[in-house]
Amino acid sequence: MEREPKRIREGYLVKKGSMFNTWKPMWVVLLDDGIEFYKKKIDNSPKGMIPLKGSSINSPCQDFGKRMFVFKLTTAKQQDHFFQAAYLEERDAWVRDIKKAIQCIEGGQRFARKSTRKSIRLPETINLSALYLSMKDSNKGIKELKLEKDKKVFNHCFTGSCVIDWLVSNNAIRNRKEGLMLASSLLNEGYLQAAGDTSKSAAEGLTDTPFLDLPDAYYYFADSGFFCEGNSSDDDVVLKEEFRGTVVKQGCLLKQGHRRKNWKVRKFILREDPAYLHYYDPAGGEDPLGAIHLRGCVVTAVEDIPDAKKHDVDTNLFEIITANEVHYFLQAATPVERTEWIKAIQVVSRTGK
Repeated sequence: MEREPKRIREGYLVKKGSMFNTWKPMWVVLLDDGIEFYKKKIDNSPKGMIPLKGSSINSPCQDFGKRMFVFKLTTAKQQDHFFQAAYLEERDAWVRDIKKAIQCIEGGQRFARKSTRKSIRLPETINLSALYLSMKDSNKGIKELKLEKDKKVFNHCFTGSCVIDWLVSNNAIRNRKEGLMLASSLLNEGYLQAAGDTSKSAAEGLTDTPFLDLPDAYYYFADSGFFCEGNSSDDDVVLKEEFRGTVVKQGCLLKQGHRRKNWKVRKFILREDPAYLHYYDPAGGEDPLGAIHLRGCVVTAVEDIPDAKKHDVDTNLFEIITANEVHYFLQAATPVERTEWIKAIQVVSRTGK
């Protein structure tokens, strides 16, 4: 019986067309023997398949100076395929897994991540739902705190180390390695949520385990009142990210018009459930001028924009390509602000409706 290929990683990337210099978002699935790409995540049949046997990968790829975070995959038949990630860490994670998959094929091995599951088995008596209620107990559970990191304040939050400490002290596990497995299960089942870049990167598969036993990895209970406060790039506006509510991020950005291609300052409010990026006249007005539906979109950093005059824009540009392949070009004030918007939009595009 033929073995079913193992799925290693999947997500939206921007892929260059094989015949024309067009870049379109694709749902990309990395298998242990190849890469499949689909026009949409819900499609059953891939638009193409790239075999990994005999392939090589080049990153960073500088073939397209105006596009950032591009990597090139060259097949055994010397066919080049170009992919663009949304940010540096995402590109490096794809490249790392593709390289490992190619090495496993060459060495005749099965692709496997480092995991504690091989050597440790969780007791079958553990009930995640009951455990979650115990963790939330106001007297004996995990204490929700106000934590600070990178000029941001995380409310109703706790650290990964605190979770493992609590599991050990309550005899829910036998050791910290087993605690990692149990905490990862709570995270995967939605009882715990990641807060902050460190824990979110792990939850998205950019580290060996989805849960981190670290004092600077922050988490919160799924039905808590968690929110994060932090200073904007102007250092005088406090932004509030309501992860339980609708508003995730807000602030002013430059937006390119679709018809006249001119640039105007707009106030943007990023919402999840439903996943929309609304933009308003910064001078006032409660009604939005427009909205960008983010479900299934791809967002990437760019260095230049087609049809734009050199003096129109400078740096810190990023592009949103919707599921309907509508392109929006925006400009942030700083590189840090651009990265924050890209990561926030990427999360909402996956989790929002």
